[in-house]
Order: sequence, then structure tokens, then C-alpha cells
Amino acid sequence: MGNVVKERGLVLEKTFVAVGKQLTQAGVGQKVLELILIGVVFLILVPFLGAHRATDFAIFCIIVLSFDLLYGYMGRLSFGHLLYVGVGAYTVGLALRYLTTNPLLAIVLGIVAACLAGMAVGAITVRIAGAAFALANLAFNRVGWFLVMSPLKDITGGENGLSIRNLSFWYVNFRNPTFRFWFVLASLLLVFLLLRVFTSSSYGVLLRSIKEDEKRVRFLGYNTQFYKWVTFVLAATVAGFGGALTALNYGYVNPNTLDVHANAGIVFACLLGGSGRLYGALLGGIIYMLITNLLPVYFQRWEFFLGVALLLIVFRFRGGIWGGLEALYSGLAARAKSGSSKEGMSR
Repeated sequence: MGNVVKERGLVLEKTFVAVGKQLTQAGVGQKVLELILIGVVFLILVPFLGAHRATDFAIFCIIVLSFDLLYGYMGRLSFGHLLYVGVGAYTVGLALRYLTTNPLLAIVLGIVAACLAGMAVGAITVRIAGAAFALANLAFNRVGWFLVMSPLKDITGGENGLSIRNLSFWYVNFRNPTFRFWFVLASLLLVFLLLRVFTSSSYGVLLRSIKEDEKRVRFLGYNTQFYKWVTFVLAATVAGFGGALTALNYGYVNPNTLDVHANAGIVFACLLGGSGRLYGALLGGIIYMLITNLLPVYFQRWEFFLGVALLLIVFRFRGGIWGGLEALYSGLAARAKSGSSKEGMSR
């Protein structure tokens, strides 16, 4: 038992060392530029959507990023990802009602609760794969929804939900839409940076290898179960962070946060933007939210467009929108290179 703990400790140490190297290596300027561009995109959305709706978009992108880590990079499809969003949201609501008046402390508690839930559920579900993995997570999500609706309804408010009263503490004022927007935008940029560093490190390479051929990775001596568990916990923790921000953005938590049917929206956004690409997750999250928020105003059967888009992704654009843009750029670059080489040969 002691050797196992020591081995896993060394694995985590190597992972954090690799992440640290990514943070200190060259390319810091590029990462800063990427964060600035993402921030500019959301600032552009504010005049058209308003601060509250733009904040909602940013929170949804955080949740999609967490799911993309699980599905896009590790290759595990889950239909129960909203369980951790709900855990984070309800923990914040309950903490601000019964434990503290500090929203920042409540956010930390929500993240920790989602992390613990991910550790418990992940210890079971990472041992299976394919449809069994997806359905097992859906079952846990359903259990969480049932607990909120029935056995714990005296605490959670059941189907009536839970209102959050303490939204301000000193200079932290989540009642102010402008403050909420900037806080959530900063949170999104932080999450994107951390996931960018993780997925660009040797840890990310190992995740992609597990996705492609887990048996071969295991043959090389890696404890794939442990790496999958760590990734699952990380995805759950980030999703819980998104749930905590959701609760503070609306000042209210209800069982819809745990609705198993809403998992389809996260999956669709990830596929729409391009799974296995963090930029794809951001793009997919924004476009999905635009579709679901704007199309119903003009079209009664707006779900038809989602279905058509999904068919196009499945049969024509397997890499999503971002994957299609990458393929287009590669094709144009190849043509330009071949054209310049032919011109050089003619000379």
C-alpha cells in the first residue's frame, strides 16, 4: 500500500513539474496574447448581449472546457458532467446560507466539494469505458438530482430551488453585473491558461496516447487508471467552479442545474467547436449559446438547426468548426509553399 501511494505521489510530482516547465518555458508572450484575444472576444459580446448574458456565455465556456478535457483529450464521453456543476452550485448556495457570508470562500468550498465528488465517482467510473462509462456517469448524475429533489429537499429547497442572499462581502460584490462579468472573465482566462499548460505538457501527450491506444500506454509501464482518475477529478473540479459561478451569477440554484438532459448541450457545444481543441471548446460554447439564445426569438422550431448542424459535424466536419479552420489554413499554407517552390524551380 505504501509503495502504491509513493508511486502515485511521484506521478503527480512529475505532472506538476512538467506543468511548471510549460509555464516557465518560452512562449509566455504567445499565451498572454491568446488570453488577450479571448478577453477581447467577450468584451465585444457585451454591447450586443449585455453584461449578464455575456457572463452566462463565459461560464458555459468554462463548463465546456472541463468536458473537453474529459472527452476531447482523454476520449471518455460522459452524460453526467452536470453532476459536478450542480455540486458546485448547491455547495455555494448552502454555504452562503448556513456557513459564511463570504462569496469567495463559498466558491472555494464549491470547488472542493466538486473535487471530492469527482474523486469518489471517478474511482468507480474510470475502470470502465465506452457506453458503460457514459451511462454510469448519467446514473450518478440522476442520483444527484434525486437527492436534491427528495431526501435533501428540506435543505436544498427541492423543486423550488435555493435563493442566495449573501452576494457581497467587502469589495467583492456579485450583485453588480459589471463586477460579475470581470470576475467570471478572469476566471475563464485562468481556467483556459491552466488547461492550455496541462494539455501542452507531457501530461497532455500521455492523455492523447491513452485516448488512441490505452493498452500500448499500459504496456510501456504507465498506470493509465491513475492518470484517467486524475483527469476525471480535474474535469469535475473545473466543472464545479463553473457551477459555483453559475449560482453567483443568478443568485439562485434549482434542480435544473443537475438536469441530465442538459448534458446534451455540453456535448453538442464540444462537438460543434471541435473536441480535443481548447479553442474549439470556446468557439463551440459561444456559438451554441448564440443559437439557443437568439434563434428561439425568430424561429419556433429552432432545434431543427441544431439537428442539421450535428449531422454536418458527424458526416462532413468531424473536427468541428475549429478543426475545419485548421484544415483550411493547412491547405492554404501547403498551396502557398508548393507555389513558391515551383516558382523557385522555374527560375
